[in-house]
Amino acid sequence: MRSYDLSPLFRSTIGFDRMTRLLETALKADDSTVSYPPYNIEKTGEDAYRITMAVAGFGAEDLEITSQENTLVIAGRNKKETEQGQFLYRGIAGRAFERRFQLADHIKVLGAHLENGLLHVELVREIPETLKPRSIRIETAAGTPQAIEQKAA
Repeated sequence: MRSYDLSPLFRSTIGFDRMTRLLETALKADDSTVSYPPYNIEKTGEDAYRITMAVAGFGAEDLEITSQENTLVIAGRNKKETEQGQFLYRGIAGRAFERRFQLADHIKVLGAHLENGLLHVELVREIPETLKPRSIRIETAAGTPQAIEQKAA
């Protein structure tokens, strides 16, 4: 594994703390934790997204979804099962996990549902009205106002 020194970036940039934290996190990620549980991220609309995570063996009571600031955390804690039989092969992983997703600004979690061993988390980008483009009226010396139209975001 390669090691990168990001300290030159820290001493020459101001206000990019979040970006440097993301870079550090990506570089320090352990390959074994990146692959479990498997998940998909899909774009379902212009401003809508869905995270689908394979959580076979977990019930709704075993999963916890937390959204704080720009981080979405999905954690699974499987309750200890009483072993009724002897396993010859155990291929269904039931180990605990915690998956973190960094969300862009103005991404909101709409809800989540568990169906057929798949956890679906619905996300949407909601841009506040104050940040959307708006038309500015231009007045001329002749007194006839003109308007410049901009395409909505």
